[in-house]
Amino acid sequence: MSDFDPGRRRFLGHLGLAGLGALGASSFLSACASSASGPTTSGGSGAVTIQSNLSSPQAKAAMEKLIETFNAQGKGTASLNTIASETFRTQLPTYLTSANPPDLYTWYAGSVANDYASKDLLLDVSDVWKSLGDYPESLRTLSTAASGKQVFVPMNNYWWGFFYRKSNFAKWGVQEPKTWADFLALCETLKSKGVPPIGIGLGDTPWVASAWFDYLNIRINGAPFHRELLAGKQRFDDPKVKAVFTRWREALPYFDPKGKAYPFQEATTALLAGKTGMFLIGTFFADAAPKDALGDLDFFRFPIIDPAVPLAEEAPTDGFFASAKTANPTGTKALLTYLSGVEAQEAYVKASSGIVLPANPRAKASDSPLVAKGKAMLGEAKELTQFFNRDSSDALQPTADTALTKFIDKPDQIDAILREWQAGAEKVFKG
Repeated sequence: MSDFDPGRRRFLGHLGLAGLGALGASSFLSACASSASGPTTSGGSGAVTIQSNLSSPQAKAAMEKLIETFNAQGKGTASLNTIASETFRTQLPTYLTSANPPDLYTWYAGSVANDYASKDLLLDVSDVWKSLGDYPESLRTLSTAASGKQVFVPMNNYWWGFFYRKSNFAKWGVQEPKTWADFLALCETLKSKGVPPIGIGLGDTPWVASAWFDYLNIRINGAPFHRELLAGKQRFDDPKVKAVFTRWREALPYFDPKGKAYPFQEATTALLAGKTGMFLIGTFFADAAPKDALGDLDFFRFPIIDPAVPLAEEAPTDGFFASAKTANPTGTKALLTYLSGVEAQEAYVKASSGIVLPANPRAKASDSPLVAKGKAMLGEAKELTQFFNRDSSDALQPTADTALTKFIDKPDQIDAILREWQAGAEKVFKG
């Protein structure tokens, strides 16, 4: 259900086994807001206002339909305000700390929600969870703050992988790789055919690069080290982290050189047009793809590098949290109860790209081979991570954006880049 993005994360995505997921420069809210209905602040105990980052056409339309259905049921009223995803992310702290904040927000579970909860900015929605007994314990845990209170309600989650067009792989005579060596060989073959092997969209979505860091780190050093690093318990200038970049450097010659200039949505267009071979991205990218192209999409997992490292996958969870200062907690919880239900989540899947796993275990996902493959891949994983900022914080994401884009431009400066990253991270962790 993301809309970048989560990575950050600013995606358009979705899913339903366990969480997943990303983020940019400040801009004025008024310049980028797109109001579907209603104001941006709560109007007392009247309509519940939802601030949404789901701005891709399909995701936005899906949310509008959900709110229309909720309002027609007579259990309350709600209004939707859709904001450009990058603007949403940078403005979120301002929304939550304002005197008269919006009631409800689309965003991410995990450390991001917990960070806001630790500042007493989120509504306790434990009452809503009393009716979510079918939800898996993993999602309850992901939605629970350090205080023990539930502060988040999941809508869906999704997976990341290397996406490609089946028809193009067939035309080029190539197949999915399994190992890192296979992957580099595939890249070399595509390059020899005049095709930039790896798409990347760093334009105003630099967080896309974090997926590369996340995956290389969990493939080389494992998910536990990755989480400790993002929590400040390990150092970015550690030799283990340098090993990540040493391996990444092997793939840099195969990146689309134009990808640094445009965002992931344009990288998606390039992939679909056969101008790049594959793209490491979350399923949310499909919200920007024509419906008739979905049947030609496939993906493969990020290649195995060290078979001894327990298999982990990125699987962000999207959903909702509410302002602790909402003037209408009853109405807000009523809307959350509706959004957590089978009807709403199946409707969202149907109205969006469909490449998503609903959080409610009784809700049906698409029966497409692509969704079945994604679900199976996550089921094989020993560990599930979210995404860089979701496993750390929105405050740490810009340090990654700076370090990773600099590395892509100047890979011979790894040591200096990691020292700078560690210094920037220490400022974030020290508050």
